[in-house]
Amino acid sequence: MSIDFKSTKGIFQQIAENLCHQILEGTLPPGERVPSVRDLAVEFEVNRNTLLRTYSILENAGIIVNKRGIGFFVADNAVELIRATEKTEFYNNELPSFIQKVKLLKLTTDDLNDLLTVIKENENK
Repeated sequence: MSIDFKSTKGIFQQIAENLCHQILEGTLPPGERVPSVRDLAVEFEVNRNTLLRTYSILENAGIIVNKRGIGFFVADNAVELIRATEKTEFYNNELPSFIQKVKLLKLTTDDLNDLLTVIKENENK
């Protein structure tokens, strides 16, 4: 992942989102050690303090846990926590504009059912 330095989202937020997506995708499963602050700072070409802020936010949210002297690990319930947060954000930030677009395009129930069928087919791939 690359960082979008022109984004309105802070760099630490972008890195946190990236780590959360890795957890949801299973790349970083619960119980797995999260890359070190130093390693990720080099990978993303950012200051280590930026990563410390990212890890602090994720730790406060219960997504990662710090095992003193060993490092940070993905929490056992991280997937559920991330899904709940992402679902709330989707409902609050993205769904209203989607509903508005559905109304503007006068999409029918059949159109939306077709969309759901496509989504369901892609889940199985």
